[in-house]
Order: sequence, then C-alpha cells, then structure tokens
Amino acid sequence: MSNPIAELIELLTQENISNQDINQAISSMPPDDVALALESIPVSQRRFVWDSIKQTNRLDILVEMRGESRLLLLKELNDLEIAELFSDVDAEDLLEIADSLPDPMIDIALKKMDAKQREYYQQGVTYEEDEAGRWVDHELIVAAQTIRVSEAMRLFRRVSAPYSDTLYLVNRTGRWVGCVHLRSILNAQPHEPVSGFMEEEYPFIDAQTDVVKAADLLEKSEVSALPVLDSNQLLVGRFHAGHALEARRLEQEAVQMSNTGLDEDSDLFSPVRRSAASRGFWLGINLLTAFMASAFIGLFEATLEQVVALAVLMPIVASMGGIAGSQTLTLIVRGLALGQITRANFSSLLKKELQVGGLNGIVWSLCIGAAVLFWFQSPMLGFTIAMAIVINILMAALSGVIIPVVLDKLKIDPALSGSVILTTVTDIAGYIAFLGLGTLLLL
Repeated sequence: MSNPIAELIELLTQENISNQDINQAISSMPPDDVALALESIPVSQRRFVWDSIKQTNRLDILVEMRGESRLLLLKELNDLEIAELFSDVDAEDLLEIADSLPDPMIDIALKKMDAKQREYYQQGVTYEEDEAGRWVDHELIVAAQTIRVSEAMRLFRRVSAPYSDTLYLVNRTGRWVGCVHLRSILNAQPHEPVSGFMEEEYPFIDAQTDVVKAADLLEKSEVSALPVLDSNQLLVGRFHAGHALEARRLEQEAVQMSNTGLDEDSDLFSPVRRSAASRGFWLGINLLTAFMASAFIGLFEATLEQVVALAVLMPIVASMGGIAGSQTLTLIVRGLALGQITRANFSSLLKKELQVGGLNGIVWSLCIGAAVLFWFQSPMLGFTIAMAIVINILMAALSGVIIPVVLDKLKIDPALSGSVILTTVTDIAGYIAFLGLGTLLLL
C-alpha cells in the first residue's frame, strides 16, 4: 500500500512543484492525515502546502494538528486569513483548540459564531480540558418527556449525525429525566407516549468527570453515547464513542511522550531553542537523581577501593530492583485507573506484593549468588549480593505500591511521574544495601 504522507514529503523535495501538484496529492487524504503530513515537514515548507489546501478544508485540518504545530502555522497567517479561517468554526472545534490559541484569535472566532454556538462555548470553558463537560457533542435529539411516538420518529428522521439512536427526554425545567432508544419504539403505536418506553436507571456522566473515566463508563454501558449532566441535572450534551476513542488515544500518547519528559503537543520540527529547553529540563531532573545515587555510592568509596568486585556487580542489584518495581508500578497504576484500589484492600494488596517480591527475591538471589560465587570464588561476596537482591526487590515492591497511590492522592498522574521516582528509590536502596553489606561483611 502506498503511503500518501511519505509521497507528499517526497513531492516537496522536487523542484518546480506547483500548488496544483500539492492539492492533487492531498485531495484524497482525510484531515487527520493532512495534519500529520504538515507536521512531518519543516516549518518553512508548511505555508506553501497550506496555501494549496482548499479553504473549506483548512479548519478541519487545523483542529487535527497538535497544539504547538497549530500555533506555529497560525503565526504565519495575517489577520484577514485568520478571520476567514474561523468564519465557520463551531463551539466544539474552538473548545478543542482554544488552549493553543492566543486570546485575540479566540475573540475573532467568537465574533464569527452565532449566539447558540457562543453559548455552547461559554458553557464548555467552565470545565477543565480533561473533564467530560468540555468534550460534549450537541447534535443530540432532545425532546419533552410528554411527546408521543409519532413525534419522536419525526425527530429521528430529521437527524443525520452519527450515534443518533437515542432520544434524550427533559422535563419542563430542562432537567434530564431519561432516554429512549430508537429500537424500543420502532414497533410502537404512533399515539403512545414515549415516556412509557423510557429505560429506568439509565446511566449518565457527570460533567466534571475525567474524560478517561467517562470513556470507561461509556464502554461499560454498552451504548453509543451517554448524557452528560451538570450539578443541577441539566443536560449539557452527550459523550459518544468517538469521544471515547479520542480520549484513549490522547491518554496513550501523553503517557508515551511524558515517559521521556516530552509534551504530546510538541512539534516534530519545533524551533531548536524551544526543543532544547523542553528536553533540557528533564535532562536536568535526571541529572539530579543521578547525582543523588552517585552521592550515596560516594559514601562507600573506601569499600569500593578495597573490593573492586562490588563496583562490577552494582548494576545487577540496581537493575533487578528497577525491573521488579516497574512490574508492581504498572499493576498498581492499572488498578488505580480501573478503580480497583481502595482503603479496604490496600493493606492486603501491599502484603501480597511484598510476598511476591520476597519469593522472587529469594529465588533470584540464590541464582545470582551462585553465579557470583562461581565467578569470583568468594562465598561471602555471593552471600552479600544475594542479600542485597532480596532487600532491593522488597523495597521495589513496597515503593511500587506506595508511590503511585500517594501520587494519585496528590492529583499527580502516577503513570507519568511514578517511574522517575521509583527508579531513583530502587537505585539508592540497591546501592546502600549492597555497599553497606559489603562494608560490614567483606572488610
């Protein structure tokens, strides 16, 4: 299969290409592929490609771009071009890109909107970026709970938006009272009230719910969309399967990027100084943790001078602790995400992980101790590293449980920062255990 993005990049390397050539190359590409293609070429070439894109397609492509890439492109446009770009923007698109736009651009977009879209936007910005109320879709079928089946069927026929298989019923004050699925009224009599087909205890999403948890709720509900309600039970909008997939994708991308200290909105061709500054910060954090570990090693300088074998074997102790801790950390982070970990089962879980760590520590300490004995012909050195392995794996199990739970309580994402803290703890614990025991037993 051909890769249209690669073909576009290859096309841009050729001489004497025209706007028509570019437009022909991207005409069959969906907006997200065009956005990815723009992010895959140097900033200096993006304006040329952008000028080749039809005006009617530009906004959709802009929404699909990453935050930094979007802002870099908008800086190349003049006020007239920006006003034309936002001439048909709706509240949902503007909410999606608002965090990467300067206030003057948002003001331009708001002036182009009708009153209803401005109302939707003002409602959406009251919620945080990761709350369901910010993500809602307003293309839902809403009706009074008193309507009849014939009226409901007319409403269904008028709507062509995806995931429109549900009727959302409200009372006189606008509060949501329930939902009716299309399948429930297909064979009903036209004069029957739809309230008789309303599903009892229909699930809903609080507008302040984290968007990833909202995706979980939608998945468990086994429907294509759920109503989103504010604190007064007023219908804010709906959260549908498309939102859930997007939330999952962004979460996964954020974790992958943050594990290396990068932002998921980072541009592949962002300015050198900006890239160096963002990456340099995390290099500095890593350097501090490395200095901490080195400082603890320095406390045992005399021991290392006399028993050189300890320096050779240190990476084994740190590595075993790091792997064991990462396994526990991953398990706990998943448990927190699924709501499986509570005060009631925390102590039992901690006990279980310590037992697992103890068992693995004993088994592998015997293996490593025997290998060291064979290698260095020193029973005491083998015993020393075996004891250090047991201690460090137990510390890794303890840290792997406690660190993510504490970070979660502090409203810090344990999936993003837990591994950095865990690695530092297991390294330092391993070095102290190994070198401390070496000082006591080998000198």
